[in-house]
Parts: sequence; structure tokens; C-alpha cells
Amino acid sequence: MHIFIELPSWLGDSVMATPAIENMIKVYPNAKITLFGTYVSTALFEKHPQVQVCIVDKSKASTLRGVWLFRMVQRLPDFELAVSFRSSWYSKLLLLFLTARKKAHYQKAKHLERHQVLRYNDFVNTLLASNMPAEDLKIYFHPAQNKKPTLGINPGASYGSAKRWYPEKFAKVAIALSTQYDILIFGGPSEIDIASDIEKELVNAKIDNYVNIAGKTNIKEMCEKIGGLDLFITGDSGPMHVASAFKVPTVAIFGPTKDNETSQWHNPQSIVVKKEMACAPCMKRTCPLKHHECMTSIMPDDVLDAVEALKNKRYDNEKTV
Repeated sequence: MHIFIELPSWLGDSVMATPAIENMIKVYPNAKITLFGTYVSTALFEKHPQVQVCIVDKSKASTLRGVWLFRMVQRLPDFELAVSFRSSWYSKLLLLFLTARKKAHYQKAKHLERHQVLRYNDFVNTLLASNMPAEDLKIYFHPAQNKKPTLGINPGASYGSAKRWYPEKFAKVAIALSTQYDILIFGGPSEIDIASDIEKELVNAKIDNYVNIAGKTNIKEMCEKIGGLDLFITGDSGPMHVASAFKVPTVAIFGPTKDNETSQWHNPQSIVVKKEMACAPCMKRTCPLKHHECMTSIMPDDVLDAVEALKNKRYDNEKTV
């Protein structure tokens, strides 16, 4: 059976779609899968045993996006099932161009406001007339092995500046924990400056047990490095969901977004740090009120307290095993 899947555009959303995709595979265990999506979303499935083809969507670079999609589809075989996890107009057009016995298009507005993992899973359950639960996030990369306990700092968030905590505050947390952990500073190509700001603070504090890998890893390498961490401190971001897939102990800093919809899924070692604000969650890319208090009000001590709480939580879990 041949299945075509258009992935969500964002890394985090693609990770959150993995339980739904794995449930599709349970129904069609011998399926041969063709994936279509952005570079970051398709790269996530590089080692998936049932993904035969990954096609990177380059249509946004074309002045005639619809024409690009049509020509791309002409090179593809017929499918038994074609599914899009995106709700855009171009995704509807893509499905129209594809030849498939059955087609399905995710429509966010039709799903209840709850965790995004459940929304995607509801979509698949409706499509397949099934009632499968959403299980763990699944990434087919192997965690890196570190010689010493390692802390990951992830200051970026691709969606927009409103989701980002501040480099100087990340640095204060890293400095406070530097005697307990070696430090990895994460970030994508657009977050090199933020990571460099953290690095400067560490250098000024004479901290040398760190490595700044911002902009220096591909998706596979990033996932492997996150998977090998002993502690991860991050904003609401794609790497946060990668850490959840590997069940890495995580402190997640939330501001303008809804933690009940996009917090870590099925990670028992996860704590959300946020401040209750009248204006939050606004779900905006930049602060519409220009004060960004949902993030400015979060202090390094709030995060360090969460790290201690996470350690105690881990110890409690270990006692009950």
C-alpha cells in the first residue's frame, strides 16, 4: 500500500504528529510512505523504516507556487491514501492534484481546543474509523552519549520573538548550573546571534565547559544531541518537542502560547514555567502591547527553582519504581 503524507510545516508540529502517523502505520503495517514537507519536517523522518521517499517542498520559492506543486505531483505514482496534516489552501490544491483512492485534509477549526497531539490523532481516527489512543512521540534517531552530565540551553523559537526568553537570563541559569553540568547551546541558523549573546555571558563569567552548536547541526544531529541530554531548558519550540520524544528532563518556559495545547507530550520529567497574565496567551508572534511581560516577569530563579523541583520529581519517581 502506498501512502502520501504532507507533514506540518514546523518541526514541533511534525513531532507532535508522530503518534497519529504511527497509528496510521498500525492500520497499514506494510505501507510504503512518501512524505512531503519543509526541510525541517521531512528531515525528522530520515531514519523512519517505512518512509521510502521524502520530498522537500520548494514551492514557496516559486513565483507560480501552484504550477510547481502540479509539476511535482506529475512525477509521483498513484496512492491508495493521501493525507495532509496542514490546513492551508495550497494543501487543498496539492490533494486535488494527487491521484489517490482516498484523501483527507486536516482542518484545525473542526477540532476541539486541546493538545495538538490529540487534534492530529483525532484527525487520523476519524479518517480510519478507529479509536486508537495517542501514544508517545516517536523519533527514529539514537541519542548521543556524553561523558559527563550535560545541560542543553535552547533560547530560540522559530515562530516569533514573543516566545523567546532572554539570552542574559538563560546565561544566568547556565552559569548557576555550570558546576553540575557541561553545557550545550542550541539554536538554528536564525538564532546564532542569540546563542552568541549567551556565550559572551559565559565567557565573561569564566565558564569554559560549554559548546555553542547554534547553526552547526542538521536536524538529525540536533535530535541526537538533545536525546543525550540530562537536562534541557527551553522555550516553547520544536526542540522542546524533540526532548519530549526522548523523555529528557525539561524545564519549558512559556509566555504567549497555550501550554495546554503545545506543552511536552507524555514526558513525566517536564515542568512548565509561566506567569499568569491577563493578556496571555495572546498567541502573537510579537508582543502586541510592546511590554512582553509574560516573559520579562520570568526570572532566572524561577527557572532554577523549577530545575530543583524537577530533580525532586525524578527522585520521587525513582523511589516508586
